[in-house]
Amino acid sequence: MNLPPPPIPNCVRHPDRPTGRSCTRCGRPACADCLVQADVGSKCLDCLRRDRPSVRTRVTYWNAAQPLLVTRALIAINVVVFVFTNVGGINLGGGGALSENTISLGLYKGFLYNDEWYRLVTAGFVHFGLFHIGMNMFLLWQLGSLLEAELGRVPYALAYMASLIAGSTGALVASPWALSGGASGAVFGLMGLAVVGMRQRGINPFQTGLGMTLLINLLITVTIPGISIGGHIGGLVGGAACGAVLVPRHGRGVGPWMKYAAPITIAVVAFAIARASL
Repeated sequence: MNLPPPPIPNCVRHPDRPTGRSCTRCGRPACADCLVQADVGSKCLDCLRRDRPSVRTRVTYWNAAQPLLVTRALIAINVVVFVFTNVGGINLGGGGALSENTISLGLYKGFLYNDEWYRLVTAGFVHFGLFHIGMNMFLLWQLGSLLEAELGRVPYALAYMASLIAGSTGALVASPWALSGGASGAVFGLMGLAVVGMRQRGINPFQTGLGMTLLINLLITVTIPGISIGGHIGGLVGGAACGAVLVPRHGRGVGPWMKYAAPITIAVVAFAIARASL
């Protein structure tokens, strides 16, 4: 007696499609359009969706795979602002008349009488030529590689901004009637933070490449005309103050809130000094 062949099951998602295949995880029949090749066998779309990490987990994985995220973002902002300020026709080599966009973002004491205090921040993203932005971004990348993972992204970003505002305040105090701009104050701040951090941990920074880099840049600051001495020194002081708090001495911890409060406080103090200078 011949028995009839067993019926071929239909796909659970497409009842009109007979299929001889099934999901290797749940065992339900599925057609070729509803199966995805897995490491072992094939999974149906429902199992594949259940195995997918949550949004929070995916964000965590993505975040962990993005080293120097803040540094990259800061460099990108500086480059975008550089392009924006060059729309008006400044010579990319650093010569020629300044564009209106450059003037609209740069720091100059006269503008502050109109309460344009945003310039303390925007001036830190304005650059006067390719060499100017190139050197600053190169140093920012080097220092970001050293500090961002060590400090954590938010404290690092806050320390950068505190140094930037301290640098703008230094430029305003030292040369109030010159149009100032550039990330140099923030970069000097990161150097100051790194130098103090090394000292906090018992390392002599002047026996490392960082100490020599700082000395060379200070020498350039005081010997080459047209460089904002106040901006560099102000940023250096602001960053060093951040480093004294953010990098603890041997084995000592820092309260989590201090990592945020310290750079914010330094930025507020710098802003108060800027206001008092008018």
